Amino acid sequence: MSNSLTTAGNHTPAIQITTFDQLMRFAGIAAKSGMVPQAYINKPEAVLIAVQMGSELGLAPLQSLQNIAVINGRPSVWGDALLGLVKAAPVCDDVIEHIEGDGDHMVAVCIAKRKGKSPVERRFSVADAQAASLWNKQGPWKQYPKRMLQMRARGFALRDAFPDVLRGLITAEEAQDTPQETVDITPRQERITETRPIDHRAIFKERLAGCTDATCTDVLWQTWQRTLVAAEQAGRAIPEDVQSDVQDMIAAKRAEFAQEHAAAPVDEVPA
Repeated sequence: MSNSLTTAGNHTPAIQITTFDQLMRFAGIAAKSGMVPQAYINKPEAVLIAVQMGSELGLAPLQSLQNIAVINGRPSVWGDALLGLVKAAPVCDDVIEHIEGDGDHMVAVCIAKRKGKSPVERRFSVADAQAASLWNKQGPWKQYPKRMLQMRARGFALRDAFPDVLRGLITAEEAQDTPQETVDITPRQERITETRPIDHRAIFKERLAGCTDATCTDVLWQTWQRTLVAAEQAGRAIPEDVQSDVQDMIAAKRAEFAQEHAAAPVDEVPA
């Protein structure tokens, strides 16, 4: 982890981190020093990640802690540091910024020039801020409206012109205006539908009461056999006592019709 990209002239930073153990020690010291932003106080793990991230961008350890902000759980870089990263990149030709208009017609303009490429121009107007519900918002937007317009235009232009340099980073100013997603972790109350047991005894008793001949009982017997098979396949086998009772009811009803048939006069017996 070298600091060569952030040295000025022949000055060599006092902190030289070259191993993971050194990074761990630095993170522990920095987190307890009281000289780091609130987000890093007593959080050596956050310091470690910020320094590592800054190293990938070319920032020295302390520069990483001062310029990388964790907002809504997402790392971002303050607008001035974002501009510094881009201007330090070999592919950057120039970045030009200005404000056009006044009052409600104010527009921030940022033109990012990459070597060998067409300039990328991005604008952010008062109308854009109003559409995003930012204009006159309490805080920096109300206190420093021009500055906030400038940061938005800058962020858009630099990200579009130098994606390889910034690697998806956004400005901290923009991150502050992004509402944090609220995740509802309340367990859903699932409605449990209780499956009521089927009263096969009552069902077949009622059906048998409506039978007027032996053919009806034979049909009910076949229906009962199919019911037993279906229940078994569904993993809800019908209890043996219920099976026995229903079969006895059907058999008894069948016997009644048989007796009636046997006792009937010969001229009443169907041919």
